[in-house]
Amino acid sequence: MTKTAHGLSPLLIALMSVATGLAVASNYYAQPLLDTIARAFAISAGQAGFIVTTAQLGYACGLLFLVPLGDMFERRSLIVVMTLLAAGGMLIVASSSTLPVMILGTALTGLFSVMAQILVPLAATLAAPEQRGRVVGTIMSGLLLGILLARTVAGVLASLGGWRTVYWVASGLMALMALALWRGLPKVKQETHLNYPQILGSVFTLFARDKILRTRALLGCLTFANFSIVWTSMAFLLAGAPWHFSESTIGLFGLAGAAGALGARPAGVHADKGRAHLTTTGGLLLLLLSWLAIWWGHASVLALIVGVVVLDLTVQDVHITNQTVIYRTLPEARNRLTAGYMTSYFIGGAAGSLLSAYAWQHMGWTGVCAAGAAVAVLNLLVWWRGYHRQDDME
Repeated sequence: MTKTAHGLSPLLIALMSVATGLAVASNYYAQPLLDTIARAFAISAGQAGFIVTTAQLGYACGLLFLVPLGDMFERRSLIVVMTLLAAGGMLIVASSSTLPVMILGTALTGLFSVMAQILVPLAATLAAPEQRGRVVGTIMSGLLLGILLARTVAGVLASLGGWRTVYWVASGLMALMALALWRGLPKVKQETHLNYPQILGSVFTLFARDKILRTRALLGCLTFANFSIVWTSMAFLLAGAPWHFSESTIGLFGLAGAAGALGARPAGVHADKGRAHLTTTGGLLLLLLSWLAIWWGHASVLALIVGVVVLDLTVQDVHITNQTVIYRTLPEARNRLTAGYMTSYFIGGAAGSLLSAYAWQHMGWTGVCAAGAAVAVLNLLVWWRGYHRQDDME
């Protein structure tokens, strides 16, 4: 594989994009299947929503405790081993006969699928400085596409062979990806004199002293909470009256979100050109407005599609901008910066899933949309009440 002077080639960027997407997708196959899984295990919608929450909490733990290892060990080997372990977690899910076993497999999959978040700072390290935002944007587009297309793939596979088929196939794909990464990634080891407890402690130290990291992590937390709020309950809306859509049809809504994710790819380019304030402000405003169309989705599929496209576009737009900004601060600590930022990000996702399941169970789709709009307003208040001034050094 021919690489540039900075260690990247278009083929390698494509491989890393697909790998991040496939890894993070493993935590979202369940979303369009929640109604089916709830019936299979005879549980409530709220209990089924906890499956998604478990995946995100497992992912958050992996971000905090495993991603910093990228600043200690050779990254190719670390990524490959974690990819294989994530595949093992999906095998447990596929063969589970009880909900606790499924929860265990889901947690293990979430924990080790954070290899995607070691790939992102690796790409930033290998990229030329003037192209870093574009490369990060490309990799992160792959990641969000994985989250969104997971729903489409899961719906189609479940309609063909049942919900367990989704996890059998996904586990095999992850094992094949481990082989491709072993052959394609360069060996890269970050030189550090810190031991593991010191590495973990430095994540909190970075949070304490870096205002940009704190600001961007809070924005990411609230933004991804919005994302989880809509996607956790959408399957219940579309499976019930008046739509009564099948699993495969529900899964196709992931294509609408994928269109939004692809539209956000230029955000990294704008951040490279010093327009981080503009992309953040515009994204947060559109995020709030998207909830009006999403709410109208109870009566109009077209309105729901428009709202989802806009929401996913803005979530990805803000996320790419956040990562591009924080990666400029401490190049030698990019894995730890990723750990701090993405832990906050997925805690927001887990909280959004819980909030969404609760709102759906007690107030239906209107309650879900009210919760999403409230979180979007909170995000704007965080940005406009002075936190954006901390980004002057961007």
